Amino acid sequence: MTSRAATIAFQGIDAVPVDVQAQFLSGMVQFNVVGLGDKAVAESRERVRAALHAIGLALPGKRLIVNLSPADLPKEGSHFDLPISLAVLSALGIIPPDFLSRYVVMGELALDGAIMGVSGVLPAAIAANGRDMGLICPRSSGPEAAWASEDVDILAPENLIQLINHVKGTQVLSRPKPSVAKETDELPDLRDIKGQEAGKRALEVVAAGGHHFLMVGPPGAGKSMLAQRLPSILPPMDSREMLEVSMVASLAGELAGGQLSRRRPFRAPHHSASMPALVGGGLRAKPGEMALAHHGILFLDELPEFQPRVLEALRQPMETGEAVVARVNYHVTYPARFQMVAAMNPCKCGMAGEPGHVCRTGPRCSADYQARISGPLLDRMDIQIELPAVKASDLTLPPPKEASKDVAARVFAARQIQLQRFAALGKPNLRTNAQADGAILEEIATPEASGLKLLREAADAMNLSARGYHRVLRVARTLADLDGRAEVGRIHIAEALSYRRKLAAFQVAA
Repeated sequence: MTSRAATIAFQGIDAVPVDVQAQFLSGMVQFNVVGLGDKAVAESRERVRAALHAIGLALPGKRLIVNLSPADLPKEGSHFDLPISLAVLSALGIIPPDFLSRYVVMGELALDGAIMGVSGVLPAAIAANGRDMGLICPRSSGPEAAWASEDVDILAPENLIQLINHVKGTQVLSRPKPSVAKETDELPDLRDIKGQEAGKRALEVVAAGGHHFLMVGPPGAGKSMLAQRLPSILPPMDSREMLEVSMVASLAGELAGGQLSRRRPFRAPHHSASMPALVGGGLRAKPGEMALAHHGILFLDELPEFQPRVLEALRQPMETGEAVVARVNYHVTYPARFQMVAAMNPCKCGMAGEPGHVCRTGPRCSADYQARISGPLLDRMDIQIELPAVKASDLTLPPPKEASKDVAARVFAARQIQLQRFAALGKPNLRTNAQADGAILEEIATPEASGLKLLREAADAMNLSARGYHRVLRVARTLADLDGRAEVGRIHIAEALSYRRKLAAFQVAA
C-alpha cells in the first residue's frame, strides 16, 4: 500500500504541489528517495532514519521507496524531511492517511526528532490556503505561516513526538498567532544632516512619489547620509505590501523568528556584487537584491564602480517592477518594485568642479568616469541632483529644527492623495506617481497652459527623450501633491525640470 503526504517545491515565489509517496516492498533492505531531488533531498533519508530511531521507531527490514511526484520537477531544499517522515509513519500505520490528506507539510528534521525551521513557509501557507488545506510546519515558522489567512489550519510542532501525540489526541497543538517584529532600533534622522537643504528637499520629493534618485557630489558631501535617512520619512507598509515583501524574504531565509516587519526594506549591496546577487539566480534561483528591495529602497553607492553588465540589468526591472531570472533549466519571476537610489562622485578623484581643484588627468577624468553610466540608465532616474561639498561653517550650525517625523507627515499626506486618486480612477494597484504611465499619467499630470508651454520649450532645449518627458510630469505631479494642489502649475514644472539638468550635463561630458 502506498502512503502519501503533500508538500511543495518552489519556482520563484510560486509553490508547486508535490506528492510524497512512500511504499514498503520485499527485497534487499534499502531506503531510496527518487524524484529528481538535489543533494539535500538525497540526504534526507539519513535524517529521517535517525529521527525515527530517536523517538523509538525502527524501520522494518524491507525495501523502502519514497517517490517525489512529479518526478521530472527538480526538488531542492531540506523541507522535504518532514513530509517524507510522515509518509513513512503513515505507511507504518502510526498516522492515519486521512489526516495527512488535509495538510501540506514542510520542515527539516534534526537527528533527535526535532523539527527545524525552513525558508519559504509563508508562500507555502498561502498555497495551502489556495488548495483549501492546512499546513504543518516547524514551531519557529508558525507565526510567519499564520499571516496567510485566519482560516488556515496550522500545526507547528517542535518535534515529531508532539505531532504524533496531536494526531492520537493525547496532546493538542494550539494555532500559532501572527507576529510583527518590534523595531527597537531607531532609524537615522534628518536632523543629523547640517546643510544640504536642496538634497533634503529632493529626498522629500523622492519619498512622496516613489521616484528613482541619483546624487552626484564629492566625497563627504552627505550622499550616503541622505540615502540612509530615506526610510525614516517613508510611510510604513500596509498589510498587502508587508505580505508581498515577506514572501520574498521568507524564500531567502531572512525572516527572523517568523516575524514580519512593517518597515520598508533598505538594501545596500557592495559595488563588487555580481549579477546573480543583484538580479537573482544561482544554483537554486534565489531572489536577488532587487527582489529583496521590493516596496523599499535599493541603494547603490559608488554607482560607476559596479560592473557595467550589472548596471544594465537594472534597466528593465526599474520599468516593469519585476526581476526575471531566465536560465536553461528554469525561468522564474520575482516582484521587484523598488526605489533606486544611487550615489556617485563626479570623477575618479572625486573633486571635479570643486573650486581650487584640478583633476590630475584633466577634463577626461570626469568624462571617462561619468561615461561608465549609460544614457538609458540615467534616463530612468527621475531626480538627479548635484550636491556641493560641505563647508566647515555648515558643521558649526545648530541642528535643523525639522526632524524626519515632520517630513514624514508631509510625505504621508501626499501618498494618501495619490492612493485616493488612483482608487477613484479604478487603478487600485497603482500606489505612487512613479508607477503611473500612458493615459493615466496624461490624465492626472497635464499641467496648466503656462506650465505646458515651459515644458515644451525645456524639452526641446534639454533634448529630453519621451521617457524623460514623462518622468518630468511624474515629478511635477508629486510636487503638486506635496503642495496640496489639484492642478500641476508652472512652478511645479520648473522645479521638476531642475532635477533633470544633471542628465544634460552628463551627456555633454560623455
